[in-house]
Amino acid sequence: METAHPTRCPAPPAAGQTRPAYRGRFAPSPTGPLHFGSLVAALGSYLDARAAGGEWQLRIEDIDQPRTVAGASDAILHTLDACGFEWDGEVLVQSRRLDLYHAALTRLQLAGDVYPCACSRREVATATSRRSIDGGLVYPGTCRNGVPAGRAAAAWRMRVPDGKAARMAFVDRVQGPQTQDLARDVGDFVLLRADGQFAYQLAVVVDDALQGITDVVRGADLLDSTPRQHWLQQRLGAPTPRYAHLPVVTNAQGEKLSKQTLAAAVDASKGSAVLARALSFLGHPVPAALQRAPHAEFWAWAIAQWSIARVPAVRGIFPGQCLPP
Repeated sequence: METAHPTRCPAPPAAGQTRPAYRGRFAPSPTGPLHFGSLVAALGSYLDARAAGGEWQLRIEDIDQPRTVAGASDAILHTLDACGFEWDGEVLVQSRRLDLYHAALTRLQLAGDVYPCACSRREVATATSRRSIDGGLVYPGTCRNGVPAGRAAAAWRMRVPDGKAARMAFVDRVQGPQTQDLARDVGDFVLLRADGQFAYQLAVVVDDALQGITDVVRGADLLDSTPRQHWLQQRLGAPTPRYAHLPVVTNAQGEKLSKQTLAAAVDASKGSAVLARALSFLGHPVPAALQRAPHAEFWAWAIAQWSIARVPAVRGIFPGQCLPP
């Protein structure tokens, strides 16, 4: 079992007490150590929260257990701590909240918003070639009106609306106006997988609502997921946060930095220099003196200088000199 990590700031207000107008979060997946791309997302969400005088919480998104690496959660938290990040309250861990996701799914089942599905990936690929906005396949609706005779349900899918109701529109604070037709661009999406794992879309909506998150600042690789989350929020009666999707860090081939692309772990021993590279990536060049300054001095300057309007409104950037050596 991974060790608990100490809370570095006072716990959030108790029930009945006034909460800040801004509550943000950073929610890494423990599939490996914190790399430069994840550091950029952490930095942007942290500065946006602190510049607004708000709270910043941490959530370990280990809902996809097959991809979770033992010890990665602790490694991520210790790297953030070593870089001077200070979070509010205890660290939330998704794998300890499965009953909450089950309760949300049950609510959707009772409302008729979800249905059981027996289709395998191969069967979906055989039935359709229509690609979804994120590169998958738009589900053809085979089980929408009932599982075929002789088949056992393996997953649960969320019904998306048809016609005008399928059109989801919002204004992203970085990427600008966004529109998506759920029926055309996504189709009915999975909330509980055939292997018994709850899907990210359900878990993130439940957690953001229960944590009282007002602002989500994260990587643009999740921009296309946002309309699905809006739809789930509507069906669950949950509030919709404001969203800001930061450009992701890519390699020279245009691939997002990740464990799969062999992204190097952040070296916290480099001090403010590694934070300065991440902040420069987000459109805020850092004076040379501050790149060698103690963390406290760097953070005070960065919070005072932060403006989300300066963040490049693109989905990905190959940073060149911004990448750590």
